[in-house]
Amino acid sequence: MGSTPQPRRGNTRQRIQDVALRLFAEQGYEKTSLREIAEQLQVTKAALYYHFKTKEDILVSIFEDLNRPVEEIVAWGQGQPRTLETKKEILVRYSEALKAAAPLFVFMQENQATVRELSIGHTMKHRVLALVDLIKDPDAPLTDQVRCFTALFAMHAGMMALRDAEGDPDEKREAALEVAVELVTKAHDPGPAA
Repeated sequence: MGSTPQPRRGNTRQRIQDVALRLFAEQGYEKTSLREIAEQLQVTKAALYYHFKTKEDILVSIFEDLNRPVEEIVAWGQGQPRTLETKKEILVRYSEALKAAAPLFVFMQENQATVRELSIGHTMKHRVLALVDLIKDPDAPLTDQVRCFTALFAMHAGMMALRDAEGDPDEKREAALEVAVELVTKAHDPGPAA
């Protein structure tokens, strides 16, 4: 191996993920080859294979790494009382997780058909449903269930719809979070029936 120090496995894995995600977002998942990823990294295809056998393996690993915080939110939320404060905290934590996952969301927006075909589409759907279950009451009326679904999608849409809008990314994320909190607050305590 020579005298050149080898990077830790995690660092190489992270570099592969970063380059792959950038190429997937720029030119599309289908049009990106493992060879191109290896060339961008200036490593052999065999070195890339040591970490990942397929493009889907790379994508799944990115998804799993960026969604680990979502799994932690679900686990935390399941042990909490279903108070409005808990629901708001779930939304705040999810907003932070989305911030870290922004590059993946860009990819998913640009490659929706691919995401649906791959295992990550199925996994993501189940994670979103688990979050919705934490912020909606089990016997919630249909309108309140819609509010809770919409709260999460407002956070997703806020990332995508406001991506090209002028302004600070954190301010955009905070605006989407504010809308989500309003929706969940209304669903939690709808007030007197009209």
